[in-house]
Amino acid sequence: MRSIWNGAISFGLVSIPIKVVNATESHSISFRQIHTEDGGRIRYRKVCELDDREVTQSEIGKGYEDADGTIIPITDEDLAHLPLPTAKTIEIVAFVPADRIDPLHMDSAYYLAVSGAPAAKPYTLLREALKRSQKVAIAKFALRGRERLGMLRVVGDAIAMHGLLWPDEVREPEGVAPDTKVTINDKELDLADALMDTLGEIDLEELHDEYQEALEEVVAAKAAGEAPPEAPEPAAGGRVLDLMAALESSVRAAKESRGEAPDEKKGQVRSLPQRKSARAAPKQTAGKKSTATKKTAAKKTASSAKKSTSKTAQGAKKTAAKSTAKSAAKKTPAKKTASRKRTA
Repeated sequence: MRSIWNGAISFGLVSIPIKVVNATESHSISFRQIHTEDGGRIRYRKVCELDDREVTQSEIGKGYEDADGTIIPITDEDLAHLPLPTAKTIEIVAFVPADRIDPLHMDSAYYLAVSGAPAAKPYTLLREALKRSQKVAIAKFALRGRERLGMLRVVGDAIAMHGLLWPDEVREPEGVAPDTKVTINDKELDLADALMDTLGEIDLEELHDEYQEALEEVVAAKAAGEAPPEAPEPAAGGRVLDLMAALESSVRAAKESRGEAPDEKKGQVRSLPQRKSARAAPKQTAGKKSTATKKTAAKKTASSAKKSTSKTAQGAKKTAAKSTAKSAAKKTPAKKTASRKRTA
């Protein structure tokens, strides 16, 4: 990888010669400006406004515009003699726990590579010290005409450096949060937790830039003289009127996408009842449902008992009737025999 800065890491009295290389790269498709009538390229020419002629790159320098519009020329030699100890040195000023660094302060990322064999020993020493301490190093360095803050940490067997913004470069989040009072109840938090657990973790390697892929398809189709692919129908939007229903549906959909069987009770979508207190409502609703369930079960049990008793009584009556009929049938022949004897 091509280095963008050469210097040394200053670690107390230890100096580690290093090269700085970019740790990231962009794969974005870039476009050229063209004339829409004939497709010709639009190019910018650098013209001096005083003598109205185009100038070459070798004729271009730096200048600072003062408040009154005066341009003060600044040469590379002026910048080379800046009284900065960090002009060619990454000066470590402190070691702090990694969680002390707010991600809002993080900027570009770089890898620090050794510059020459003698740098291998102190480089490895700093790397292992960072590993064992589980801390990151805070450093100051100069790059592209300004002094910057940096954070050094271990990535694999290498030392990476993240540029950090100065504290006054990070804005406070004033006016960003909702200014209306909102109450979140325990049931809503439980469903949000369930959704987070269901979605779980993911390997960043599985993620890809779908916009970039779609853009490549459009470019390829146009290059082949074909019509670009049609965009899919946008998902139906709208206001979410029932937050609980939306959360429950999200949990169910997330489980189904992961191949899990959704819990019918937990995944059931129901409308939120009207309630006065957000916190008391779940308990009261649960109590009413429990009482209603008990009464319904009691009614069903009583009804079943009545039906069973009725069936038993009807069975007993039928049995008695059959027994009486049989007894009567037996007695009838005896009476006829006695009558015949008397007549004789």
